[in-house]
Amino acid sequence: MKAVIYRQPLPIDQADSLIDATLPDPQPAGRDLLVKVEAIAVNPVDTKIRRGVDPQGADKVLGWDAAGTVVAVGPEASLFKPGDAVYYAGAIDRAGSNAELQVVDERIVGRKPASLGFAEAAALPLTSITAWELLFDRLGLRVGKPAGAGSLLIVGGAGGVGSIATQLARRLTGLEVIASASTPESQAWCRQMGAHHVVNHREPLAAQVKAIVPGGVNYVLALTQTEQHFAELVEALAPQGAIACIDDLKQPLDLLALKRKSASFHWEFMFTRSLFGTDDMIAQHHLLNEVAELIDAGLLRSTANGDLGRINAANLRAAHARIESGRSVGKLVLSGF
Repeated sequence: MKAVIYRQPLPIDQADSLIDATLPDPQPAGRDLLVKVEAIAVNPVDTKIRRGVDPQGADKVLGWDAAGTVVAVGPEASLFKPGDAVYYAGAIDRAGSNAELQVVDERIVGRKPASLGFAEAAALPLTSITAWELLFDRLGLRVGKPAGAGSLLIVGGAGGVGSIATQLARRLTGLEVIASASTPESQAWCRQMGAHHVVNHREPLAAQVKAIVPGGVNYVLALTQTEQHFAELVEALAPQGAIACIDDLKQPLDLLALKRKSASFHWEFMFTRSLFGTDDMIAQHHLLNEVAELIDAGLLRSTANGDLGRINAANLRAAHARIESGRSVGKLVLSGF
């Protein structure tokens, strides 16, 4: 099969940072599906692993967002059959989606939204799982729109996770949603995703937030540059509020600052369930199916916002460079080999 690999951590402007290759076809076992990859999306995790994990010369396949067609199933698989259209984010400890064929456990796979093409669907899985788990697993929110539901600040609202989290919070909860973005384009995108208000995270956040919600926000999704913003987030947080974070922090946070507000801090890592084979691993199958239903009902939309063409090393290098620039809005997708 065709694939795009890397063999050593290199800057993305070097030709060997990502390489076109031919690899043996994988085979499904257990509850695996063998999927023909039709489209992929690129995430910050792709660039972080390419820069920071040395495969010691081995052929490492990246990629954690895909949509495709099931071509074979393992002997214990029961949720899908050959010919089914699916979408998923894969597992961090297995070969990725930058290949014509991929093996993935069916418990972390959902049916592709029928109303979307493969590229639009590929933009959704990783960010949808992350946003869903942030809101409903980590922060313990419930679907429904009760009066006085409170407020939510999403730092980095124009990114992939922020774009889906804004939609989920606006459509499924009664929260007043405040998104942060720093350019006219990204601010307009946040409003398209459903944010009630948009603030600029290049300016002090607490004063901007409290001008909207004087008592502070009940919940914060810290999606980017959390070390830089943390003091402002604590100040912007209401007493007994909660912060949920996905950042790879480069220095410790002063969690003691949360004590006087009796506030809580939560980590989210969407690969936890697959990495540890947790008893509730199949929850990701169910939530992806729920997201597909919401998409098909017109309640959510794909966050694809840039198609870079076919899946090859040159186009993937361009995608990695866009993400590393910090100016990407929504999700970048690629289709076909």
